Amino acid sequence: MRRQSQPFLRRTPGLLILSVVCAPLHQAFGNDLIEELRTLPYKIVFESCREGNWDLFLVRADGSDRVNLTNTPDVNELYPHVSHDGTKICFSVDEGEGENKTRSVYCMNVDATGRRLVAPNARDACWAADDGSIVYLKDEFTKLALIDYATKGVFLYDVESGRSRPHPNPELEHLYCISATPDGKWYLATVHGGMGFAHNILAISAQGNRVVDLKIPGCRPDVSPDGRRVAWASGDYSLAVGDFDFSGPEPRVVNAHDILTSPRPWKIQHVDWSPDGRYVAFSRGPYKKGLALSPALVGLVAPDWNICVADAGTTNRWTAITTDGNSNKEPDWIPIPESKP
Repeated sequence: MRRQSQPFLRRTPGLLILSVVCAPLHQAFGNDLIEELRTLPYKIVFESCREGNWDLFLVRADGSDRVNLTNTPDVNELYPHVSHDGTKICFSVDEGEGENKTRSVYCMNVDATGRRLVAPNARDACWAADDGSIVYLKDEFTKLALIDYATKGVFLYDVESGRSRPHPNPELEHLYCISATPDGKWYLATVHGGMGFAHNILAISAQGNRVVDLKIPGCRPDVSPDGRRVAWASGDYSLAVGDFDFSGPEPRVVNAHDILTSPRPWKIQHVDWSPDGRYVAFSRGPYKKGLALSPALVGLVAPDWNICVADAGTTNRWTAITTDGNSNKEPDWIPIPESKP
């Protein structure tokens, strides 16, 4: 049995105050986890903001060998998602200033070559099950709105032809953070104030009009590589996993339970499964509810936010793999191709 690390929440009131107010963001629980991560044949790509500019950065699973992948001072790259074969990345790009600011979806090879436009005025792209198409959401308004659910319509971009087509259900709206199941049958997304829902995680038929409320609280779902599990933010300060059950007339999530809990004000979001399904990467940083937009939103500066990795098979065994706090968010794993002799 693996040794359990210390939990986020300390039991002694005095220590609780110390962990929330004084503990550095990069403090890790379960230092043995870093040793495990050093052996993994995977990398992680994420967005980070330095001196007012966003780029995509690449690190190994333990946070070592950090590289600026895009290095473009004139535009902002955000929200990377890696193809299942690990060869390509789709991502968002913010260009312009003020009233003229726009967000578009692009794709490129994993080494940052072959960059091309997928769709203007679009966001939250992910790869379809066969890597032949990119699924994305269209902006609801011509002017860029930073709120995550300002979307209307789901579209698929065919990588070979360069053409886009709409999803067969024209009523899809106010979705964010869409992802695809490996069998190609479903998309998972969060809806906020649209399609008769308040704030729910939905399963959306990839080929038809069916929309199923998965009845799990929270947002930003991510499907495991084998399609058997889902991870999501079950609250502002917790991450959960559950099993997919397709035995009935509609998909549902069973055996849901939290794998991470965090003391306020450290919000945890943007969970993503590792290729082997043993770990999850996520973003963590300070957050205070109020009138301002959440720092978890794409394109918003998030001081002291970092990328972390947790053991998905236990509770509160995690470590930070970045420590600079430069708005490090939206991690996605990259399988490192095996070197050929």
